[in-house]
Amino acid sequence: MALLTGCGGMKIEDFSNGGPTLTLEEYFDGRARAWGVFEDRFGNLRRQFTVDIEGDWDPETRTLTLVEDFDYRDGETERRVWTLTKTGSDSYEGTADGVVGTARGKIAGNAFNWTYTFDMAVGDSTWRVDFDDWMFLQPGGVIVNRAAVSKWGIQIGRAMIMFQKLDEARVGTLGASPPIGAGARVAAE
Repeated sequence: MALLTGCGGMKIEDFSNGGPTLTLEEYFDGRARAWGVFEDRFGNLRRQFTVDIEGDWDPETRTLTLVEDFDYRDGETERRVWTLTKTGSDSYEGTADGVVGTARGKIAGNAFNWTYTFDMAVGDSTWRVDFDDWMFLQPGGVIVNRAAVSKWGIQIGRAMIMFQKLDEARVGTLGASPPIGAGARVAAE
């Protein structure tokens, strides 16, 4: 539990020997599904969601395009398209609608740390918040993701998300799958 709630002191280098090895462009090339929840700073559950993800890796441009289709339990839907560029053997940059500037990330072993500023819809207004995303590939192919969301340096919430890479044989059977999460837009309602 301490790993999921207190990741502020972690460094990506701490995971360089962790396995299984996470390679974003391999994991997210193709289809994946994610299940997640967002809780406010007091631990109150605010949103639940699933995300269907279609990824396309272009080795020539070193670009991974992720089309994320969110389905929130409250009936809202959303599409976000990420464009990630592999800028080095262990580094990535990315853009998407709502992201202010450029997202930056590093990978080591089974871990990926991704930080960015995002304009998040909250009711009828927009809050500019910072995301500190940590993803960990687990044996069996599930990625556990914890994203701390802060405003003015104060944590206002946390998203917990599980990703699972899909093979074509399983795609039609996942409607009844138990929650296993994905990353995304969250709203402090």
